[in-house]
Amino acid sequence: MVNKSIPYQSFCWVIGTTSFRTAKLNLKIESQLLLLDEFYNEVIKESSWNWNNELQEKYYDFIKDRAFLTGEAKRKDKDAREKTSGLVDIGLITEDRLITDAGSSLLKITSIGDFETNNVFNINRDSFIYLKQLLKTSIDVSGSIVRPFIAVIKCLTELEFLSYDEFTYFVPLIRDDESAKQIISDIKLYREGKILPEEIIYKRFMQMDNYKLAQEEFIASDVDENLICLVGMNRKSRSYDKPYYKLYENLKKVFLDGKSDYESLLNSAKNINQKPGTLWRSLLFKTTNIGVVRKNGKASIHKQCPFLNCANEKELKEVFFKYLHVFKAMATLSDYFDLNRRYFNVTDILIFEDRMVKLDMIPKYYFKESIDILYKETFSRDDNLSVDVPLETISRAFELDMSKVYAALSKDLGITIKSPEQAATCVNDERYRRFNILIDKKFNDSVLIELLNCFETRDDKRIEELVTDEAAIPTIFEYILGIIWYKVSERQGNILDFMKLSLEANLLPKTHAAGGYADIIYEYEACTSYPKHSLLLEATLADGNNQRRMEMEPVSRHLGDYRIRFNNPFDYSLFVSTYLDKNVISDFRYRKIIPYTRDEETITGMKIISMDTDSLKKIIENKVKYKYLYEVFDKYHEMPLETVNWHDGMIKEATGEYKV
Repeated sequence: MVNKSIPYQSFCWVIGTTSFRTAKLNLKIESQLLLLDEFYNEVIKESSWNWNNELQEKYYDFIKDRAFLTGEAKRKDKDAREKTSGLVDIGLITEDRLITDAGSSLLKITSIGDFETNNVFNINRDSFIYLKQLLKTSIDVSGSIVRPFIAVIKCLTELEFLSYDEFTYFVPLIRDDESAKQIISDIKLYREGKILPEEIIYKRFMQMDNYKLAQEEFIASDVDENLICLVGMNRKSRSYDKPYYKLYENLKKVFLDGKSDYESLLNSAKNINQKPGTLWRSLLFKTTNIGVVRKNGKASIHKQCPFLNCANEKELKEVFFKYLHVFKAMATLSDYFDLNRRYFNVTDILIFEDRMVKLDMIPKYYFKESIDILYKETFSRDDNLSVDVPLETISRAFELDMSKVYAALSKDLGITIKSPEQAATCVNDERYRRFNILIDKKFNDSVLIELLNCFETRDDKRIEELVTDEAAIPTIFEYILGIIWYKVSERQGNILDFMKLSLEANLLPKTHAAGGYADIIYEYEACTSYPKHSLLLEATLADGNNQRRMEMEPVSRHLGDYRIRFNNPFDYSLFVSTYLDKNVISDFRYRKIIPYTRDEETITGMKIISMDTDSLKKIIENKVKYKYLYEVFDKYHEMPLETVNWHDGMIKEATGEYKV
């Protein structure tokens, strides 16, 4: 028995590696490409490139020096490999960590900072590169080749959406055409309540030779610890499965031998670690409170517990074997969910929200028309993974006549779309509608005030819980300021255009390293309360030590450049920070009389208003609107420079503390 071996075989796919789980994935990928490029250029000055353990350790030190990571890895070479392996998987670098043609295309976009859309899906340039790479990316699942992203698109075109549970536990089991058809069929049954998740997973396992062999061996043999460890097929080490022997013994005592030792059964289930243990305990018991189980005995067992129906040891073994593997699989699949979601998310064609996965508008209609041809590529490798090729090279599906997509879109929406421009307008209108719903659901006034408190105390963990962990905190601050100002402005104008931020398909922010004009440029049409003008909203998270150095010059320069470019004397800036230095307030105030020159053109009379987040909270609490704020800002701006307590008076009046 001890010498027997039943091999573990992978049963599902995952993109990337669990050793490098990362939020802000697109930013981390961009940063690594920039770092690898810089590191390569340094190395080849001295020697040739050889991605061995020594060079891997040097790369680890290199990226640590540049603050890409913190701490101290026990094995630097291993850590360097893990940090970069995901980029190999999706074809951006080679096994030797050299940047590929596809990687170079992404690096170029990142270096220039030009993310503007230029493609049929109306997504950012970097997202378009990721989309093409993921369409080509294939995984070997125990000898079966599958392209996970195409498999997901196939499911979404057939099923309209996937719940997070369906995306987590079922779709990654697709490895060939037969399993794809079965999984899609089973998801339909699952939605009708006709099949349990455990049945769907177990059905797939029993198509695999090693599981069939393990089950036969288990049924035919006397149970001891060695047998449990053999048929457990643990992918790391047999010894990890030793606690299951005690569990089996206690299950047999209680459900076959009629013993009443429910406490021992619960304890043996508690000795199963992590998610499998949780699943076992909830399968068997109504509660995991040892006192309650001791008191209630048999009554603490779930009525639906499958072991209650076992008439003999063969049946007990069958049920035990099933849940042994299904629960371990569910733990693995649950572990992979986050990686798959993050990699698929960078394409910006999938929307992950409300625990559902959907295709965004244009991709949804595009793939409905083209999936039959694209699906033919699902179970094959693409030899162009490392090359930045046109979509048409990936599949003939992308030779699609867009008029078919526009016709289907027009029919469903009851409007006429005949050109890319009309389609883009339609997409933007839908995004704008969804963004307003997002604000109502996710960012009411109390949440916005809580977020401003978190920015002040730098409770980054809570900020990420409330918003997203896919963007840096300063980016989230700009995003939240944009939402606050949109509400203050009574939702006038297209805030998605005004916020100069990259957003994911779910309309939450992500971070790039891109320059340009001010953070948020809010455009106001003329009305009775103010003339036509633009407001440049400048946001910064700062303390007293770095504020003057960091912010005074860029804010003035942004406004000066903007005023010269658009020649509207009513354009002005609002500087918002968690902390305001008195000298910064004074400096911005005196820009009113300081000339600003660029390319032979000079302007004077720059208007820069400064405000801290504490004042912003009062504006939210008192429901102050922009029409009122404009008048207050203008009134105080026109006051003589020597006016005493000028800023304090303006803030009190602006926040509604008192009105003059």
